[in-house]
Amino acid sequence: MLSAESLHAAEQWLLPGACLVCREAATGPADPLICPLCQSRWRRLPEPQCVRCGQPLYDAEPCRFCRDWPEALGSARSAVWLDDRARGAVHALKYGGWWRVAEPLARAMRGLIPRPGPAAVLVPVPLAAGRARRRGYNQAERLARALAQATGLRCEPSVLVRTRSTSTQTALAPEARRANIAGAFRSTVPAGTAVILIDDVLTTGATLGEAALTLAEAGAGSVDAVTFARAMPPLA
Repeated sequence: MLSAESLHAAEQWLLPGACLVCREAATGPADPLICPLCQSRWRRLPEPQCVRCGQPLYDAEPCRFCRDWPEALGSARSAVWLDDRARGAVHALKYGGWWRVAEPLARAMRGLIPRPGPAAVLVPVPLAAGRARRRGYNQAERLARALAQATGLRCEPSVLVRTRSTSTQTALAPEARRANIAGAFRSTVPAGTAVILIDDVLTTGATLGEAALTLAEAGAGSVDAVTFARAMPPLA
């Protein structure tokens, strides 16, 4: 059986020799995948924010970002803006195969997790089966599991599944996003469960809204959402 020192040495050999974002050489005993300087450059969303969706409010007008969201989605919060500083971290997790990047991202999200009670569960937004196979994992599930370790809440990925593959949402307008994702989920959540949806990026809220509708129809007592990053306006 390998000693703790041997396991640590093997892990260090497998890790990249530089920060995945800035490419500066990793230093220190932890050799983080994303260096502390890059993490410090992630931009938190400013106050004041919409009490429901967390979108920063720059005038006295009512928030337009969440006005078309379904009532099933109670609230949503994001830790940082999806600018170039945060995008490198998201891409390393989502496309680069570096699933341990979920740990620093989850630390940035931890303070946003609502506390509806000890029965609350963390539910990652599921990927289509083919996409999950190609990536090797679901980045939202990695974030949810890291948050479960940090908060003591349970991660329950099995209560929400994707029933069909959908086109990527990236290049779609808001209306097309809602149509694309409609009916894409199925839920077996126990009645009355307080659900906290977890995802990497919030763009328009279409995916979170459809997931919340599905969970509510299955009997969830409440549905809120937390993501690492939020797309910067204007929305694509």
